Amino acid sequence: MSQVKENTLPKYGGETSPSRGVRPLNERARRLERRVTLATVLLPYAGLAGGILIFWNRGVNRLDLAVFGVMYSITVLGIGMGFHRLIAHRAYQATTFLRTALVIAGSMAAQGPVIFWTAVHRRHHSYSDREGDPHSPHLHGEGAVEILKGLWHSHMGWLFNHELTDWGTYVRDLLHDRMIFKLNRMYFLWITLGLLLPAVAEGLITMSWLGFARGFLWGGLIRVLVVHHTTWSINSVCHVFGSQPYQVKDHSTNNVVLAIPTFGESWHNNHHAFPSSAVHGLEWWQVDITGSMIKLCAKLGLASAVKVAKKKQPEIDLNQKSA
Repeated sequence: MSQVKENTLPKYGGETSPSRGVRPLNERARRLERRVTLATVLLPYAGLAGGILIFWNRGVNRLDLAVFGVMYSITVLGIGMGFHRLIAHRAYQATTFLRTALVIAGSMAAQGPVIFWTAVHRRHHSYSDREGDPHSPHLHGEGAVEILKGLWHSHMGWLFNHELTDWGTYVRDLLHDRMIFKLNRMYFLWITLGLLLPAVAEGLITMSWLGFARGFLWGGLIRVLVVHHTTWSINSVCHVFGSQPYQVKDHSTNNVVLAIPTFGESWHNNHHAFPSSAVHGLEWWQVDITGSMIKLCAKLGLASAVKVAKKKQPEIDLNQKSA
């Protein structure tokens, strides 16, 4: 395991501007994007409503919670350990097996295909809390109403803007990766798998269609809903509320309340200070489940070249525009 000092973000595609990094969608693509976004955001709420109606008098049993917990852990690690630290920031290297498993797990979180997700995230780092950031809460004014508008936009409102982050600018490396490209094209299969796996598991354990329905709701739709808002809180809450031990060129914060549910992703100021570090919890008390899992995989021979930032104030070039 190597330790690295990080003073700048890694570059993807060279110098960019918001106009170069974003392309408007044509009307047909806009309609499709709108439908997919609405379905992805609203269907989990339908699952929650269904769960309340169907199980009002039955309650939630231990198996429901177990199925929810397993699927929650798999998909949160898929996003944080896979999409974020492995694919977007190349903070470590993984075997083909682990890389494939993490991309599939991240896709089951229903937050967009891996190439789309990575392009948006790298663009976020290019223009964090400046014009061009796809989901900053700080570009809507100074008043209380404007702050609320910014929080809504950064949390989920940006999903409905229907603009396309340019893949040629931000994810050119992934476009040449056959495995990633193939997994990306199978995105809707992975979402379906993420809904059916817990349903089939609970159905087989209970040998009942009711168990199938409970697994589909708790391990599937309701789990997607909770993972959505847990992850989206990094974009909103962790750019407004929390501490800033490192001076960076944006408003990213460390939020201790979200550390456990996000598996360590909420040490967001640490991440923006050292974006290529595979470990975000830099103090002994900063719980970082994802970072610990990466270290465990390194010991098991599934991961290598793990980058861990030293706890030192990075030098920030405010004129730097890199992803």
